[in-house]
This record gives sequence, structure tokens and C-alpha cells, in this order.
Amino acid sequence: MGVRDFTIYDFIQRNAQLYPDRDAIVFNDQRLSHKVYKERCDSLASGLSKAGIKLGDRLAVIAHNSDEFMILYGAAARIGAIILAINWRFQPEEVAYVLQDCKPRFVFAGADYQQTVLEIAGKTDFIEKCYSIGAGDLKPGFLAFQSLFADPAGEPAPDISADAGFVIIHTAAVEGHPRGALLSQANCIYSSLIAIHEYELDPDGCHICILPLFHVAGLNLSISMMHAGGKNVILERFDPELTLKAIEKEKGTVFFNFAPILGMLMDKYEAGSYDISSIRHLSGMDHPDNIKRFMKLAPTAVYHTGFAQTEAMGVSGCPITEKPGSAGKPTPLARVALFDDFDNEVPVGTPGEICVRSPTVFLGYWGLEAETAFTFRNGWHHTGDIGRFDEQGYLWYVKRKAQKELIKPGGENVYPIEVEKAVLDHPSIAEVVVIGVPDPKWGEAIKAVCVLKPGKSLDPKELIEFVGSKIARYKKPQQVVYVDSLPKTSENEIDRERVKKDHGAKY
Repeated sequence: MGVRDFTIYDFIQRNAQLYPDRDAIVFNDQRLSHKVYKERCDSLASGLSKAGIKLGDRLAVIAHNSDEFMILYGAAARIGAIILAINWRFQPEEVAYVLQDCKPRFVFAGADYQQTVLEIAGKTDFIEKCYSIGAGDLKPGFLAFQSLFADPAGEPAPDISADAGFVIIHTAAVEGHPRGALLSQANCIYSSLIAIHEYELDPDGCHICILPLFHVAGLNLSISMMHAGGKNVILERFDPELTLKAIEKEKGTVFFNFAPILGMLMDKYEAGSYDISSIRHLSGMDHPDNIKRFMKLAPTAVYHTGFAQTEAMGVSGCPITEKPGSAGKPTPLARVALFDDFDNEVPVGTPGEICVRSPTVFLGYWGLEAETAFTFRNGWHHTGDIGRFDEQGYLWYVKRKAQKELIKPGGENVYPIEVEKAVLDHPSIAEVVVIGVPDPKWGEAIKAVCVLKPGKSLDPKELIEFVGSKIARYKKPQQVVYVDSLPKTSENEIDRERVKKDHGAKY
């Protein structure tokens, strides 16, 4: 740690000093003050160190949100361990791939995922111990989370740089397998400074954490509120009634949402009696009609829009009413430029690939040096998304580059090629194109346009469930249509653009 370093653990210490008795974490009936939260982080960090965990070692976690999840993040920050945050929606094969990719020494699993982890761990030579995390019974083969806690008395905080790796979040599968994006502590701290500025976070603020802590949005806003000295109210999973009750009881000031959260919240709100007047800011993605509806219910709140990705976190943003339809202006910590396919910067008004220079840009893809070098070519992080700037400097999202075609149902990232591979595993399918189509509830829905093998028939529902058994269920198609043939290009390749034109108008 240098004289100019500042880590996540540094602001955990700062909060314990400045706001020792104020709430840091609220989860169900548990309330941890900033002082107690630091003590729990210290104790777990001590136990991890005594168990042999060192700088750069990976600690995998697959679990729903909890106070223990937040303590694990804090302890990892103190000793420089890297959290491998696994999407609990993944199927066992996907979990196995992610674990094999990053080779964690310890795995922390919620009760619902312990059996899957045990079966995978038994086939590896790198997973040393498995620990429970969160509520639920302790399965054989697992150690209790609390058993790791140790007395940190007299132990100095390790010498950790802010540039140390902090969390690996696997992004969608560009070429059939997810890629682990490694974010440093500094990445998260700079991103939190942006959020503190944009959402006016302060020690009196309260973040209602309804997104999963394996997701960069849920994690980032939790760290940002902690950095500001405020309170994080952690919900195990999103529940409309519990969310509204938490906002009312804890005086929630900010939350992040993805479709269909807003619609579900408003339906529950209008069916009951809740006070949500404390909400000052919210951000995310949803249908414009849902956003307008929410703003009528909470007229003093500001809804923010923007462009972001796991690899760069917040790139641009603004209140949605400032420039409706845009993705806002580059953040105060991001330089954004648009380039053509030959890496020449394009003029204002011309679409180009969104490229970023910022201290929020991730360290790289875990174990993928060539992919990382390509993404960072010419000194810019290439997002794979196309945008354009207007004369006022606002960024307008246009589309994704062909090689990064992406579908976003409910804020999750799904690459068509991964779904197509799962569809083609079915013995009755000859060809398939997977596309995204507009959906009022989820933003986008997944549609599979398929050609059956000669003489075969297959109920669409059966194919949907088959795919859901192969990959995370949020990646399975919501709709399957069968056609006699798929259009081809002059090179005899499937013409994806024609398929989208013919079948992509609506769900």
C-alpha cells in the first residue's frame, strides 16, 4: 500500500471511526453498525488468513443476498482476496465451468446450492473447503460460516494496493462460455465516487439492495452507499411487498432496478398502502411507460438512465428527463470516444463503437490475455456497442456490434450463440437462430427460430424446457417458432439480419 493508496477496507475503517453507532447493514432482523460491521470483517479476514488465504486467492460464493455476503466482501477487501461472485441462476454445468475457470480455494454456498457445489468440488483438486453462507441447514461436507471467524487482536491490516483484484464477475458467453471480468478495488472505488455524485449519496442515505450481490449493479450501489457512510438494507431476493415495506420502514433513498421490478412494485403499491416518499433517486432499465407511471407515484424522485457494462461500470448517464432517449453524458471520470471498424474516431452524429478510458475500466478477462488485449487495443476499452454523440455531447445508444450481439431479458446479458448451442444439442433440431424481441415486461424476450430435422416433430414447450435444463433458465427461449428453412447469404451462411427482420418485430 502506497502513501496515495485508498482501498475499500479504508472506508470501512473510516465509517467505523466517524459513524460507529449508525447502521451500516440491515438484513432481516440483523442490524450491524459501522463499528460492528468492521469488527465482523476483521474477524473473518483474520480467520481466512489463518486458514492460508493470501493476496490474489479466489473465494467463490454462490448464494442469495445476506449480511454474511457483505461481510465476506469486506473481509476479502482487507486481505486482498478475490471474490468469485457466481450467478445463482446458473445451471450446474455453468457453475462447474466458472469454478474451473478461476479455481477458487474456498467455496461459500447458500443452502439451495450446496449439493451442486459438493458434487462439483468432489471432481476438482483445487477446492479445499466448502462453507455455508446465509440461512438454511448445514449440509454434510460444509463448514459453518461462523467457524471461520477468528480474533484479529494485534493483527495489522495487510499491505494491499487499491489496484489489487477484488471481484470476478462472469459476463455473458460471447463464444459459448462466459468470460470472467476482473475488477479491482480501485475500479469499484472510482465507480462509487460517480454514484455518490450522481445519486447524492451521503451518511443519511439508505440503499434498498434488491438486485443480487453477484451483479455489478447491486454490488456497485452497495459499495457506493458504504463509501458515503450510509446504510445498506439487504433483501435476500426481490419481493415487491418486502421492498415497499423496507422503503417505508428504513426511509430508503435509492435503489437500482431492472425490468420487471418497477411494474411489480407499482402493482403491489396500488393494491396496498405504503409510504415511498423518501426515495430520492433510482436508476436502471425499464419500459418508458413503467418509468412514467412510477414517477407519478414518487414525483420527487429522479430516475437516471445511462450506458454501463460490467467491464467499465458507469460510462455515461443523466436524469431521464434531461435528454429523453439518450444515454446521458460521459461521467466525470470517463473519456468516451466513438471509432469505426478501422479504429478511426468518427465525427459527431456518426455511429461508432463506444470506447472508454476511465479508472473504472476493469483489469481484464481472467486467464484470457488475447481477448483482453483485443478489447484494450490502441489504448481504449472497446465495449462492442455502437453509439453516436449529438451536438450537446449526449451519447445515444444505437445497437450492438455483430460479434457482440446481445439480448437483455430483465437486465441479464444473454448471447444468442450460447442459447443456440443449447438448442442444437436437441436431436430434433437442424438449424436455429436466436434473437431478441421487444417485451413489455422484461424489456427483451428470447425467441428461437428453428428448422427441424427431416421427419422430426417437437413441441415448442419441450424444447424450451430442454434448453432450460442445459443453461440458466433466464437464458431459455420464451418463444419457439419452426420454419421450413432459414435464409442464407451468398456465402451460404445463415442471414441473421433477415431472420431478425422477418421474426423480430414483437414477442
